[in-house]
Amino acid sequence: MKIYDVEGFPNPLRVRMALAEKNALDQVTFVPVDVMNAEHRSDAFLVKNPAAGVPVLELDDGTYISECSAIIEYIDHTFAGISLTGTSAKERAVISMMQRRAEFMVLDAAATYFHHATDGLGPDLEIDQNKAWGNKQAKNVLAGFKYFNTVLGNAPYVAGDVFTMADITLFAGLVFADFGKLTVPSQYTNLLAWRAKIQDRPSLK
Repeated sequence: MKIYDVEGFPNPLRVRMALAEKNALDQVTFVPVDVMNAEHRSDAFLVKNPAAGVPVLELDDGTYISECSAIIEYIDHTFAGISLTGTSAKERAVISMMQRRAEFMVLDAAATYFHHATDGLGPDLEIDQNKAWGNKQAKNVLAGFKYFNTVLGNAPYVAGDVFTMADITLFAGLVFADFGKLTVPSQYTNLLAWRAKIQDRPSLK
């Protein structure tokens, strides 16, 4: 198995965290993608993922799987260890719902702000910017912070009582927010305490 990614980027972090949580980092080979020189937009890479994004998982039979949630689901069902996607129908549904909320309310919104309303990855890569749209997404990120601060006032983790894929996604979303210098307000103590708790997990060491 191979994973094409960029170490240190928020979305690749999601997959690396999942592998670490399953004690499976040594079961894959990481292949660095030179995003800064637009390798992810090359014809060779677009065969792997036509959306031109990282990470991408390549299975031994040549199958390519992109989209972090799909890759993490594959990892969760392939390797032993804690369940990241749930076991019962209810657990799986709640985790999927909260993971998607973390994705579009924080991570995707922070990414849009970073790529459209800041210098992002530089002028050679950040083409067709729409700063008004990016700034609108910054407001959505702040609304997402408020929402998840409330959620985490009622439960220890994003989807309930245990750590799941939803926590991984929200944590990566906060990393993307850091890229754009979107800071969690100090009054959101539940979200800040949760972030410190996740940061202390072995999978992030």
